[in-house]
Amino acid sequence: MTLTPLTVPRDGVPDVVVDERVLSRAADDIARGTGPVAIDAERASGYRYGQRAYLVQLRREGSGTWLIDPMAVPDLSPIGEALGDAEWILHAATQDLPCLTEVGLRPKALFDTELGGRLAGLPRVGLGAMVENYLGLSLAKEHSAVDWSARPLPEPWLLYAALDVEVLGDLRDAVAADLESQGKAGWAAEEFEHLLSFSGPEPRTDPWRRTSGMHKVRGRRGIGIVRALWEWRDGLAQELDVSPGRVLPDAAISEIAIAHQRATTAPRRITVTEPRLSRSVRRHQEAIVEVVAAALALPEDDLPVVSLPPSGPPPPKAWADRDPVAAARLARARELLIAVSAELAVPVENLLTPDLLRRYLWEGPPAPTTDEVAASLRELGARQWQTTITAPLISLACTEHPGT
Repeated sequence: MTLTPLTVPRDGVPDVVVDERVLSRAADDIARGTGPVAIDAERASGYRYGQRAYLVQLRREGSGTWLIDPMAVPDLSPIGEALGDAEWILHAATQDLPCLTEVGLRPKALFDTELGGRLAGLPRVGLGAMVENYLGLSLAKEHSAVDWSARPLPEPWLLYAALDVEVLGDLRDAVAADLESQGKAGWAAEEFEHLLSFSGPEPRTDPWRRTSGMHKVRGRRGIGIVRALWEWRDGLAQELDVSPGRVLPDAAISEIAIAHQRATTAPRRITVTEPRLSRSVRRHQEAIVEVVAAALALPEDDLPVVSLPPSGPPPPKAWADRDPVAAARLARARELLIAVSAELAVPVENLLTPDLLRRYLWEGPPAPTTDEVAASLRELGARQWQTTITAPLISLACTEHPGT
């Protein structure tokens, strides 16, 4: 396929909305538009603290493209009111919905082109790849990871942002037609309806336990140092409004914890072996020494446990010893799901998430019928289309490996 480079928006690059009077005019213009609205948001991941939106882009037939600066006009609810019940077109909706909600935007109907691409069986579902596949256009993505909190935003970045929503309407129609031809439009509709209630990932218990390299840290004292450094870093990053990794990288936290996990006295100076980490450590030397010293001084009872008690099924590798029947059911169910996944050209994780499958099979009844499996899966959060496909397979796996 010969691709046509998409380099300039058909209406040019609009001025960025930075005051409430222009926002009101934008809302009126968008309300006069027709059909769905393409929406995107740019964040400053890796640069700023959190996942706030630093630019919001909208395009609707009859009103053109609008670029809005939510730092200058933080309440975009007038835009949401103007859109009413209009369908939103987003790519990878779970990435943008939380930050759009923060500025007063929440859809009443949506179409996720990335999720639609997954259900349609595309091997690559990035925006650029899907635009190439369906529209024959090449879309430059060199500004996708820049610092969108910078002001003023450079013209090439604004051009990139405008082009992102330029293509979403046509892409939505192409994906919808593909899903319809494959008999998957109903599946997609259920998934999109489910996304309307998405507000972000569930808060993690002890998020500091996900510090990279922590698996090398030993003992409660070392883990306590990780916790102390992570919490200090998070507080400072929030205060400075920078990404935590720019205050102190995870690798530095883990290395410091390992070096002092058996220490009996507070250090006078903290050093790390990797040169790339040294600058951050030197910049915050005094604070880091104090944090490590405080962690070393904690009574044993105040230190974190080495690991949290499991909140769900054990790791699958432990099933064979703890419950051989459940292990056999899981292996057989996976085999059946992988086969039907290939047949339907739908990723197996979209047919049913691995976590949901494990939760059901670990706690499932001895000999469940298809209807019983389907009901239980729906209680766990599966959609109707998913249970229609997967419940018979899971029931079969359970029948072939009966419990007691």
